[in-house]
Amino acid sequence: MIKLSLLIVTFAALLIPILMSHFNISNVPTAVAEITVGIILGKSGLNIVHSTFALSFLSSLGVMMLMFLSGLEIDFSLFKKKDAVTTSQTIQSPLPTAMKAFGLVIITATALGIIIRLLGFFQEAFLAALIFSTIALGVVIPTLKEKQIINQLSGQTLMLAAVLGEVGPMMALTIYASINGGNVQRLWLIIFLFLATIFLLWRFKEPYRWFNKISKATTQLDIRLAFFLIFALVSVAEDVGAENVLGAFLAGIVMKLLEPTTATEGKLNSIGYGFLIPFFFIMTGAKLDLTGFFANLHGLLLLPVLISCFLLAKLPTILIFRRIFSPQNACASGLLLTTTITLVLPTLQVAQNLHTITGNQADAFTLAAVIVCIIGPVGFNSLYRVSRKKAPTKRVVILGTNIATIPVAQQLIKDNYAVRLVTDDDGNYRTFKSGPAPLILLPTLTEQALKKAQLFDTDILLTAFKDNDKNAQLAQLARKNGVPRVIAAQNSLRLTNEQCELLKNQHVEIYNSFVASISILRAIIENPAVAQSLIQSTSGLFEATVRNEKYNGYQLRALPFNGAITISNIYRHHRLIDPTADTTIQLGDRLFFIGPHDEARSAKAALEQGS
Repeated sequence: MIKLSLLIVTFAALLIPILMSHFNISNVPTAVAEITVGIILGKSGLNIVHSTFALSFLSSLGVMMLMFLSGLEIDFSLFKKKDAVTTSQTIQSPLPTAMKAFGLVIITATALGIIIRLLGFFQEAFLAALIFSTIALGVVIPTLKEKQIINQLSGQTLMLAAVLGEVGPMMALTIYASINGGNVQRLWLIIFLFLATIFLLWRFKEPYRWFNKISKATTQLDIRLAFFLIFALVSVAEDVGAENVLGAFLAGIVMKLLEPTTATEGKLNSIGYGFLIPFFFIMTGAKLDLTGFFANLHGLLLLPVLISCFLLAKLPTILIFRRIFSPQNACASGLLLTTTITLVLPTLQVAQNLHTITGNQADAFTLAAVIVCIIGPVGFNSLYRVSRKKAPTKRVVILGTNIATIPVAQQLIKDNYAVRLVTDDDGNYRTFKSGPAPLILLPTLTEQALKKAQLFDTDILLTAFKDNDKNAQLAQLARKNGVPRVIAAQNSLRLTNEQCELLKNQHVEIYNSFVASISILRAIIENPAVAQSLIQSTSGLFEATVRNEKYNGYQLRALPFNGAITISNIYRHHRLIDPTADTTIQLGDRLFFIGPHDEARSAKAALEQGS
């Protein structure tokens, strides 16, 4: 029976996404479907799946992996002030909106906790408020991913609100458990947990870069490091009296700050969502005993009250979201934040260990959380409409204004990039100031001047002066000040390998017009269609980063749009690859290709889908 239960759950995890795809069930998140199937297979349904040691162990690993990946999803650039201005709009930061929304959740949840205590439904007002304020980050993130908006303003706002709704209650739960368990003196040890997190980040920052150089298929050092971080911080969290999910979440944050490659994140997501996490969701449903619950009158009366409280605690956030979303999307966003399951289960376990909640009350909270976990994502997917209006995809700063960079800026703006041009020459400023992009005149390009003009607050910085040394110096300053991607023009034919390696070791990309001309000429010779594409006004040179997992491992010849575009180069792990038809692309690859604008943009959208 033990092996049979494990086999059934494993088969169910395989079958669920297949059936959802076959019957085109797109409004229900996979996590919700897994919980529902667990209810059918477990105590409340067919009773063919039982909680065994192996399933409990895999379920525990699943929730830890879920919280780890949640920490790994956080984009820390969102916590920086963003005020780069385009010609038409300002790039907004989602953090203030997320903080206001969660602040309103805390106020509403506290009020509801007090109300149900006064009405005699539940006596632990603080515990009720804590549970009502939780947001299931582990369900919100997959839902946003499936909707393909996780990196849009709306998606990042909802994700940050969910982060606050997971971390805040986690800390409150730790304090609650310490006070009610008579371990108030251990609260200071939580500080030790955060110090351990900072130490691991500091200790492994440089070795991680070295790991990437020596890692190979049979060692996978990046994955080994990830699991070491999980178990290390989970162990520390449990030793100081905190919940293990807090340790796993902090491990994900540490891993994210180590700047893992897209390939590493892809492998971790495969291990989590492909193997461990389904065990957690399926077993959550399987453990519910609805037969015994419905036989208890008090539980039946409490259930609709708790469902209402879960919904009412989050729905006021609609008032906050209406300021930046459409009314329909604001309602959908409020519904999604009602989702709560991940932290409810450990909270109820802690409360039962402290004897502050009965088993029947715990079942009512669990069932209410499961029902809301179905209502929230399904309602979100049904109501939310992806805006056709594109926000600026990335912010670009170009240092050096000339006849080459002006048309590049013009084309980037047409593709919805937020571009700022910078010059230190007054003559260039007078010539190009009426151009397509905002032009800034900085007489001296010192680090202080660049900081004051907020030019390091960008996603991509290109140095394009004629002076190679000047370009290299500015590129190094940009990397020093945290610009994620830096490109330096180095046009000298006498450029030494030492100079190239120095910049590459600092993760600066090098552009050499001579080498680019050779590559294009070779492409023209090998493929006459390239020449036709270059002289047609409807064609151009494009670049796309592979983020769509669908195309991970595809050979170039197998790409559905291969005939419409010509891929000339692939940039992978700071190295340029000359592709052939048999070349396999990987997540994180940057493809450079030529083709008609419409077909090329369609290919770019397909490759970057889900980013």
